[in-house]
Amino acid sequence: MSNPYSALPSFAFWRRAVGGIAAQEVDPVVDVPFRISKVDRVATAGSCFAQHISRTLLADGFRYLVTESGPLTAGAVSEGYGVFPARFANIYTVRQLLQLFERAYGLFEPQDSAWVRSDGAWIDPFRPRIQQQGFASPEEVTLDRSSHLLAVREMFEQCDIFVFTLGLTEAWVSTRDAAVFPLAPGVVASGYNEADYAFKNFEVADMTDDLKTFVDHLRRVNPNVLIVLTVSPVPLIATYEPRHVLVSTTYSKSALRVVADAITRACPGVTYFPSYEIITGPQARGQYYEPDLREIRPEGVKHVMSIFRRHFLAQNDAAPVSTRLPAVVHPRIGEGHQLRERMTEIEAVICDEEALDVPEMLGEQLQ
Repeated sequence: MSNPYSALPSFAFWRRAVGGIAAQEVDPVVDVPFRISKVDRVATAGSCFAQHISRTLLADGFRYLVTESGPLTAGAVSEGYGVFPARFANIYTVRQLLQLFERAYGLFEPQDSAWVRSDGAWIDPFRPRIQQQGFASPEEVTLDRSSHLLAVREMFEQCDIFVFTLGLTEAWVSTRDAAVFPLAPGVVASGYNEADYAFKNFEVADMTDDLKTFVDHLRRVNPNVLIVLTVSPVPLIATYEPRHVLVSTTYSKSALRVVADAITRACPGVTYFPSYEIITGPQARGQYYEPDLREIRPEGVKHVMSIFRRHFLAQNDAAPVSTRLPAVVHPRIGEGHQLRERMTEIEAVICDEEALDVPEMLGEQLQ
């Protein structure tokens, strides 16, 4: 006697697809809407885990897009270039990604321009750890950021594929203009006014709206770009919520996974790669984590990247993905040319979160 499940493939059943199968044999990717060729320009952004994808692309001879490859201003030093397409460092929250786009195109200009550290060096509030020595003055920070945002615009406009790894829901924001920072000012700066900053833990609805807005913005300047979303399997290093860090980690990753699913369903040309499920699923039995239960072991990274390579990287296809797929349908694409013109008239794994685990800094933030 048949039932609605009788004709479903094996991957739909836990016993056949997960239970009793070695972790290395579990492949949760069922289908992908496109494959990346070696001529496609691929840009990556997101949390620390995103850097593994860029390294795989480079190692396999794919075209990892870098639009900011070296110092262009007097205050910049040769540090951190090429790790990211532009030297924006890690982007932990969806709102941070959206505001990066808005800052690059002059749609948002935060009041915070430069922070001073306890050693007297100046830093960019939105890229606080891009160079260890900092900058000599606020003017140097501003000048370097202007050059950097030009490179960010080039990245958004030139990439064929944009890969974003969602990492955190917790952030610190300005109470004056809602600007989002990758780290709390007290962790990386001194002499700040505590009333100017507040803790924010983003909810699913906010993040879904933010990511949908980002996709719309990106499609206006780059109509045919394709997007791959992933969720970082790395737990929070610390939480500011008055609860156990394990509970906060569960909320954060669960919420991000819901957001990724909502956007892939709502937006054409956006797909999801399950790096989170590969590392954290019960089939892995925790073997992909280091003894600290946070860092990912090389074997775990290798497994994730082997599945990404198998499904997403077209080793023998020399045609760009844009020629192999119909153009992405965007409901307001007619506005794109005018908006783009208006916008362009305006001018090792690096992990910022690690700063939270320095005892004296952690104490300062959690007071």
